[in-house]
Amino acid sequence: MDNKNNKEINIKELISPYVKNWKYFVGMVFLMGVLAIFYLKSKVPIYKAQTSVFIKDAKKMSAAGDMSMLQGLGGLTGMGTNSIENEVGVFESKTIIEDALKEHNFQISLYSKQALNDVELYGITSPYIFNVIQEKKDEELPKKPIYIKTNGSQITLSSKEWKKDIVTTFNKTISLPYAIIMISKNPSFKAPKKVEMSDLYFYYSDFENTVDNFQESLAVDLLDKDGTIITLSADFENKNKAKDFLNAIVRQYNIYSINDKNIESKRTKDFIDRRITIISKELGDVETQKEGFKSNNNIVDLPSEARINLQMKEQSKASVLEIGTQVELNRILQNTLNKKGTGDVLPLNIGLGNEAAVKSIQEYNTMVLQRNKYLVEATPDNPLVKDINRQIEEMKSSLSETLQKNIITLELARRKVETQLGGSEGSISKIPTQEKLFRSIERQQQIKESLYLLLLQKREEAAISMEITAEKARVIDKAFVFRKPVAPKKMFILGVFILAGLLIPFAIIYLRQLLQSTIITRSDLVKLTNLPVIAEIPKLKNKENPLVSFNDVSSMAEGFRIFVTNLKFLLPAKDDPHIILVTSSVKGEGKTFVSTNLSIILASPRSKVLVIGADVRNPQLQRYNPSMKSAKGLSEFLGGDELPLNEIIHPSGYNENCDFIYSGSIPPNPTDLLQNGKLDDLLKMVKNLNKYKYIVLDTAPLLLVTDSFLIADKSDAIVYVTRSEVTEKSYIDFLNSSVDDNKLKNVGIVLNSIKDSNFGYGNKYGYGYNAEEKKWWQKYFN
Repeated sequence: MDNKNNKEINIKELISPYVKNWKYFVGMVFLMGVLAIFYLKSKVPIYKAQTSVFIKDAKKMSAAGDMSMLQGLGGLTGMGTNSIENEVGVFESKTIIEDALKEHNFQISLYSKQALNDVELYGITSPYIFNVIQEKKDEELPKKPIYIKTNGSQITLSSKEWKKDIVTTFNKTISLPYAIIMISKNPSFKAPKKVEMSDLYFYYSDFENTVDNFQESLAVDLLDKDGTIITLSADFENKNKAKDFLNAIVRQYNIYSINDKNIESKRTKDFIDRRITIISKELGDVETQKEGFKSNNNIVDLPSEARINLQMKEQSKASVLEIGTQVELNRILQNTLNKKGTGDVLPLNIGLGNEAAVKSIQEYNTMVLQRNKYLVEATPDNPLVKDINRQIEEMKSSLSETLQKNIITLELARRKVETQLGGSEGSISKIPTQEKLFRSIERQQQIKESLYLLLLQKREEAAISMEITAEKARVIDKAFVFRKPVAPKKMFILGVFILAGLLIPFAIIYLRQLLQSTIITRSDLVKLTNLPVIAEIPKLKNKENPLVSFNDVSSMAEGFRIFVTNLKFLLPAKDDPHIILVTSSVKGEGKTFVSTNLSIILASPRSKVLVIGADVRNPQLQRYNPSMKSAKGLSEFLGGDELPLNEIIHPSGYNENCDFIYSGSIPPNPTDLLQNGKLDDLLKMVKNLNKYKYIVLDTAPLLLVTDSFLIADKSDAIVYVTRSEVTEKSYIDFLNSSVDDNKLKNVGIVLNSIKDSNFGYGNKYGYGYNAEEKKWWQKYFN
């Protein structure tokens, strides 16, 4: 029976942390459920398409009979057998998939950007028809989408991998870095409902990779091992693309089977296919030649280049004439300046273009006129006349130099413009030849484009003609799409997310317990030591009074009353005052808090209590009564001061039956004071008063100093305070070793500052007026 109880208790302890944190499980499951819904909404549904065909007389086929129709087809020469399994291999072969893909533009996939998941546009839902004319070998394939926008007949292609956009028109070859393509309008286009068509982009893949991807997606199986019905299926995002692919596979199979019955049409189609391959290559070469011609001749548009060169020629001619005129004007002025005398002015408004020279002429004429005025009233020997004559000569020399420099500058400019004029004339002379070559290239391009489109049309006509012949594979079920998508699997994904929502908090709680190094609950202490746990003190709430009061019915007061009850069982029966030593492992575990409240609960008219602050290194007792911070106390008494007891014993202020002896000032030698015997004298004096029934010693932490060990033998019981989520489990090993070494005797442990959810026996759900009704899980797990 005990084993059953122990097992039941252990199971409760294991499950209890997870049940206590049930809100985290509910919240995480809800969050993961929301994420699962968002994930499913963001994923494009994948649908399964399927078709079934009946192979006529598959069991009776021979190499000389029906199999001869596939002779000469690369990769299919081994079909001369009477086994239906080989027909499955034919459907799965790369050759038949290659021919099936040539009927459709599966290398380019067009998408419409949406809020959650993008929609693939195909068939009548696609506004464009893409044709891959030529692939550029050894070129790196695009990794990012190519965005397409149209404005009338103008097409703009852009990609983050390109330096600049490509602008073209419909039904024109477009040279991409990795292929040459052609884009046409889809005459059968119908905009799909509830699909935003403003932002379109497409992906390009080379033919080889496209074949590999479609071959991987195709599944071929026998419906019955004893029958000749074959099912073909494929999973695709776009339903119509899946159906077209499967129908194309069946169609190509029948084309192979009726090859010898329709040899003329086949040869026509083969010829067209070969010609399309050749024309595609030639068209690509012409496009490359056109691109190279423009690049080598630095031509963007030939007519525009011609207009620009003609404009430059006319501008250069006008500039040469203008510069020549300015040179002659400068020379005329220079000659006139050299011929004129000191009293003659120069002509001014003759069209000179140099503003500095015009200004200098104005200044020169002003000085000449001023000189002539001086001569009217003075003789040539007058100092003013001589001075202005000297200035005129200097100005004349400076002006002559200015005109000469201007002539040199104009000559240089004229030579530069004449060189530019020669270049323009040379470029103009080349235009007829360039235009002739460019028109030849462009004519070849137009011819090959028209021929390419014509061959595509003729190939379709030949294919239609071949369809008339009887087929070997009779279609039982034309390609259809199952209504429910095969991916994403909603219930599976939802289950995975919900399972993750359960496992994440479970793992966090488990790891937290696994890595937890501090004491949390009473059970942690029970596992670590055989010493009795005599009390569990709840954690203080915000703004809650740290001290209990008279008739206090709070959970903290009840916890201390249980503490006192259990403590009395530890105390021996005697008439002398009981000495209770309160200590802990380290600072901050609530030793002073426990001492103070213990004394308040112990105190009564019959049981007076004296609390002695024996932690002289770090006094904390006066923190509940700051006015006694400077009061004389234990340090002064132990230090030798002859103090009567009434001077160091002070009322607590909380309970009239509780008095305090505070620690006093911090001494330089606390260990020596506690060993000098004065503490024994103090305790003896207190006992002789016959006033106190309990003496509580609030001492220093054991792990930090040896003070408490020095006075431990003076106590009747030792209260060892631990604190939930603070006291390390390793501290209990120290406590156990101290008890084993007889350094500490009659020890009871108090677990302080426990959260309500971590209580053991005595908790806020205890008996009394303040008791709260337990929840169902609290009744079971607590």
